[in-house]
Amino acid sequence: MHRHVLCVMPHPDDETLSSGGTLATYASQGIPVTYACGTLGQLGRNMGKPLFANRETLPVLREQELREACRILGVNLRLMGLRDKTLEFMNPDVLTAQVSALIDELKPTLLVTYHPLYGVHPDHCALGAAVVRAVAAMPPEARPPIHTRAFGSGLSKLGEPDIVMDIRPVLDVKMAAIRAHRSQTQAMLAEMEKRLAEDPAAKEQAEAQRTREPFWIYQIE
Repeated sequence: MHRHVLCVMPHPDDETLSSGGTLATYASQGIPVTYACGTLGQLGRNMGKPLFANRETLPVLREQELREACRILGVNLRLMGLRDKTLEFMNPDVLTAQVSALIDELKPTLLVTYHPLYGVHPDHCALGAAVVRAVAAMPPEARPPIHTRAFGSGLSKLGEPDIVMDIRPVLDVKMAAIRAHRSQTQAMLAEMEKRLAEDPAAKEQAEAQRTREPFWIYQIE
């Protein structure tokens, strides 16, 4: 059993949408889980539909949503204080040092992050790469495993996932956390439910996908 799970991702809602069932599963087993969130999604385009946020209020709102989602998942929250949509331009050593400091303090036995090449969003890949660099700098015997989420065209290059988490026992928890990220998910969920109601086959496929979270183990050479 893991002693501590550390998830490092850049945005509010990343933890829930990508890995919420996995994090909730570990938390339900009594394992301490920490989410280190890089930014507050300050430059996000979604502000509710109908609008209930603006560019000035969005960071505050997204932090509130994030704290509620983490409470639902049973996850501790750390804010890294970085700027949205800038991580790919940061000094890599500075970004790596922040991740290393978290690892040194929390001593996780498992890291969850985005794949550094196949995370789709530049912020996702930049922070995933920082996690890899931080772990690579550790003595081999002290390195925790890195479980990455990957998306898009890179999946064909990665092949089948190394781990697929069955999240059916905590699916209701994940869905509640998704709803907590209201500014980002309210319109998405409404549109999805409408589409699935019109297409029984798509609904069956979506339900199957909802119950699993695939991960690829990043191997440091």
